[in-house]
Amino acid sequence: MAVRTAEAEWRGALRDGTGRIRTGSGTLDSAYSFPSRFESGSGTNPEELIAAAHAGCFSMALAHGLAGAGHPAERVSTTAKVHLEKADGGFTISRIDLVCEAEVPGIDEAGFRKQAEDAKANCPVSKALAATEITLDARLA
Repeated sequence: MAVRTAEAEWRGALRDGTGRIRTGSGTLDSAYSFPSRFESGSGTNPEELIAAAHAGCFSMALAHGLAGAGHPAERVSTTAKVHLEKADGGFTISRIDLVCEAEVPGIDEAGFRKQAEDAKANCPVSKALAATEITLDARLA
């Protein structure tokens, strides 16, 4: 199976240092810093990349499940919100909220909900993040 890679380099101390994150495909090559991670500075951060990965994985898994159930989606749009919070002993990702809207001709609410819950439980990124609370707000457009 596929092996995906990314690399990160950090220079300096936490608060005044800088870093770069690059994906193996070259699609992403971005700066990151203390302000981009813990404040509202420019650049990316690990939590934003986790959110992108989770939204993409969930959307694909839901589209696959819907098609397998005989209801191919016209559109699946997902936003993932990764919550980074200060906790005892440092920072933690406390929760990930998935918010999804889909256009799926011919499916009823119960059938859609079943497929959405299955995608939440079984997409590879959800499985990798299973130690974190994951919420789902999925609705038909």
